[in-house]
Amino acid sequence: MLTPLFVALLWLFDTLVGLYIIVIIAAVVVSWLVAFGVLNTYNQFARSLIRALDALTEPVFRRVRRIIPPLGGLDLSPMIVLIFLYFVRMLVDSYATMAIYSMHS
Repeated sequence: MLTPLFVALLWLFDTLVGLYIIVIIAAVVVSWLVAFGVLNTYNQFARSLIRALDALTEPVFRRVRRIIPPLGGLDLSPMIVLIFLYFVRMLVDSYATMAIYSMHS
């Protein structure tokens, strides 16, 4: 049986994973903007944004890069982390859905 606390924890987990997915996508887009010279890294706000995104994503990306290094300058770590996060999110959501339906049966 799912208690209200457990449902709230599942919601919190799902929300945090969703937010981290957004952070990863933002980090990838910002890195492209920097690489193509669209984003001025001398701008204080842009530099702060880049540092914040790096601080949030780089520890996770570094672990993936230890296993799968960049291939010819193409860093696959954001894509691998995103696939893993979507997998875990789907696994937890399906578990919660099955628990809810079994509760009503």
